[in-house]
Parts: sequence; C-alpha cells; structure tokens
Amino acid sequence: MDSVRIRRSRPPAASPTGQRYGFPYLSADEIYLDSACQTLRPQPVIDALTEYYREYGACGERTHYAWGRRVDERVTATRDALVRLLALPPRRYRTSFTLNTTYGINLLLLQVPVGRYTRIVTSHTEHNSVFVPVMRYAQRAGVPRILLERDPDGALRSSPADLERAIVVVSAMNNVDGTVTPGLDQLVADTHRAGGIVIVDAAQAASHAISAVRGIPADAICFSAHKMYGASLGVIVAATTLLEELELQFVGGGQVAAVGEDGVQWRTELESRLEPGLQAWGEIIALGAALDWLDAFERATGQSPEAHEHALAEHLFAGLAEMPHVRLFSPRPSGVLSIVPERVDAHRLAVFLSKANISVRSGHFCAHHWLRDVAQVPPLVRFSLGAHNTLADVERTLEVTGRLMKGL
Repeated sequence: MDSVRIRRSRPPAASPTGQRYGFPYLSADEIYLDSACQTLRPQPVIDALTEYYREYGACGERTHYAWGRRVDERVTATRDALVRLLALPPRRYRTSFTLNTTYGINLLLLQVPVGRYTRIVTSHTEHNSVFVPVMRYAQRAGVPRILLERDPDGALRSSPADLERAIVVVSAMNNVDGTVTPGLDQLVADTHRAGGIVIVDAAQAASHAISAVRGIPADAICFSAHKMYGASLGVIVAATTLLEELELQFVGGGQVAAVGEDGVQWRTELESRLEPGLQAWGEIIALGAALDWLDAFERATGQSPEAHEHALAEHLFAGLAEMPHVRLFSPRPSGVLSIVPERVDAHRLAVFLSKANISVRSGHFCAHHWLRDVAQVPPLVRFSLGAHNTLADVERTLEVTGRLMKGL
C-alpha cells in the first residue's frame, strides 16, 4: 500500500477533563500501545482482585459458608453478564472459563465428536491459535482442511461445498491489521444450514470491536479477559447444543456430581463440561469488575471504549500515512494498526520507541503463514490502542516515530 496524505482530525479527549479514566497509576509519559497482547487493568479491576484475595479468598461451588456464597454470587453474575454483553439468548448459551483463547479453542476441537463433521475450515489470515489447532484437528480426524481467501474488506469467500458438515473456526477481528470480519452472521447461518458449526475467535474483537460479535449466534465464541481489561483468564460462551455433544476428554472434579467404581454422573450445569478443575475465582470476579468499568467508562466520558479507540485510531492512521519511509499494512483505521517500516528493521524501531517510553510490538504477531508465505512481508511494527490512551499519547507517538523515520 502506498502512503497517502490524509488530513487529521482531532478526536475527543479520553474524558471531559482530558485525563485517563481509571488508570491513576499510569504516568503521563508512559505510552502503552500493546493492548492487542493484553490491555492494562483499570484500578477498579485491580481493587476487585485484591479484595477477593484479602477479604474472602475461598472456593466457590458446593460450599455452605459466607465466603463461598459470596464467590458464587459474583461468579454467576459474571457468567450472566458475558452472555448479555454478546446479546445472546441466556437460555441457549452458557459461559465457561479457561486459561485463555488459545486453550479454549483447543479444548473445543479436542472434544468435538470425530466423524460428525467432514471437514474443518479456516482462513489464511488467522492467528496461530486458530491456524495450528485447525491443522492438528484435520490431521487427527483425517478430514480435509479448507483455507478460505479473504476479500480486501476482510469478507471470507466460501462456497456451499466448503461449509457442508464443516467445523468453521475464524476470527472476528484480525490481530495484525485490525480488519473486522464482515458477514459473520451470514457465515454462521450458511454453516448451520449445511449441518456445520462455527467457533469464533473474538480475542481482538472483545476489546477493540465488541459490536462485531454482538448477536452473532455462533456455536462458541472464545476470547480472553486479559485483552478486555480483566485479569489473565479465558472465556468460552457456547451454545448448549454444542456443549451437549462434546465427548469429554478433559475431566475432573469440577464436572462431577457423583462417581462410582465404573461410572460417572455428570453435573447438570452445562458450563461445567468445559471446567474440569478448580476455577480462577479471583480472576473471574475481576472480569466482572472489568465489565462494570467498561459501562462506567461510557457514562463518564460520553463514548464507548470502542468509539474512543476508533477516534484515536483515525488520528494515528492519518499521521502514519503521511510519514516518510512508512508503509501502512493496515488498510483502514483500527484499534490495531501495523506498518512496514522502510530503511530500518521493525525490531530496531520498536527498541528506539521504547527508549522514548513508547511500548509497541514488532514481528509477525503469531500469523507466520499469512505474513511470511502469503503476504511475504518482513517483520512489522504494531500499534494497538486501548481505553487508557489519550490524544496526547497519539501525538507523542507520531512525533517520535516521525522524527526517527525522517532521520533515516
């Protein structure tokens, strides 16, 4: 993509006072632009996690004392809030917790009944957390793997034959160039009509573009709390129909109602089918606090975190487009923006920016097949925004990056 000149507009500040909302510990000269890896945690989330460990750090489930009941109440509230966040019918979906998005996708693919589906489908542009588990499933199950092409707008090109009794695993938002996948609802409908299921990797969308997955009736939506202002935790919001058909391979006390010498009676709560052991109670409670904070952000600033990010992204995108020796890899403004720096190695540029207290990521971002084999680009530099970022962060980043690139 050739650099183009785009007039920059000034987005609104992060809050009516122009200060960061919810990050009192973050100094003004520290610019964190790696939210695609993990977001920073607002103070209320940190407080909720430390409160759990300090005041009622007990187990939930099957307890009859006050601390345990308090854990249960907050964990249940978080489960329910996540289904509401995705605008899915609560009678048909359940929330389970795991380690991270990668683990969640593997957990599902390793327990889908072998023989029920005749192919597995993904795209060339997926994160390794999708691309590699799909590859391994095809090898293990002895079914063809179909790699879909994407149009310039990010839409997936598929035929009815591709989706026939297929497991489709795709991302809602790309972790390299920030492109949101359009037409997910139609892909889900077409796949269901053909007797297949859809698993959505929403790791990036959960933070940067939650609107892209709201109301999408996929069979499972996987994402990570640590990419949406919570503690380190994975989330699977899955349809009850999928949970019922899983052939459990990862089993343990968390799923069991009773056990005999040669048999098991499973718990009736379907979410437990993906939770074989003790849960990260504090991290789940902290995620509930993160969801509350996201609502509070909009009330305090007058805009959603997604809208706030997009306004800053437009400013950052326009500034990078004007910069010498910079080729935009991202095709449009997004909370995740990548560039191909010319005349300097991406890793060296990241080091130079770090010396100015600007934290960015460099490399191929776990998308090796796409970036090395298909796009054939060298390592990139990625700027990924978060709700903590301000206009001053963007201006400073453009000023420092521009000065470095002009000096080459």
